[in-house]
Amino acid sequence: MSEIDPRLQDSSQVMDITPPSHAEDNSSTGKTTIARWYAIQVASSCEKKVKATLEQRAVTLGVSNRILEIEIPQTPAVKVKKDGSRQSTEEKVFPGYVLVRMVLDEDTMMAVRSTPNVINFVGAEDRRATGRGRGHIKPRPLSRQEVNRIFKRAAEKKTVVKLDLAEGDQILVTSGPFKDFQGEVIEVSGERNKLKALLSIFGRETPVELEFSQINKQN
Repeated sequence: MSEIDPRLQDSSQVMDITPPSHAEDNSSTGKTTIARWYAIQVASSCEKKVKATLEQRAVTLGVSNRILEIEIPQTPAVKVKKDGSRQSTEEKVFPGYVLVRMVLDEDTMMAVRSTPNVINFVGAEDRRATGRGRGHIKPRPLSRQEVNRIFKRAAEKKTVVKLDLAEGDQILVTSGPFKDFQGEVIEVSGERNKLKALLSIFGRETPVELEFSQINKQN
């Protein structure tokens, strides 16, 4: 992966909530190593497995003092099932990615890259001078602004409603001015947690916008 995922970029200014960096003074070499946040691309649905495995490996490989935090930013969500029941769950802010705050060196890079289900760091590709093979991915630390945006979004705790709905599905309105009306879904807007449905009002099919939380899907 040669570039930072566009979902991890944002030009707006946000409150500085970046967790403090860890500085380690190596007096023998005169170097100071700073912990930065890095995005790690992982196999689909393996975020929690990677987090648990990497935490164990950091201890086993003796790099737990340099791999300091492993996070999967999440927000609360409610999944509405086909029978209308609701299940509390969590929605990943960036599915397919794990964030790691670490001091980058050969040992910590090896620990991350060799962890099962890790694809690679997000970073820039060092292209080969010759040949057509892909070059080595150089890990790119996230900027303070990128980290702020990610953690701020997770901290907002705005509940996301996930609905198993598609155009043509039948629904029952359970709250609001159209309570107890039945209708047919004509448009679903998952990012806005809303849908449009045709409801029979005074004998006419009328398009109405509804919140996901206001309806139940009919079998």
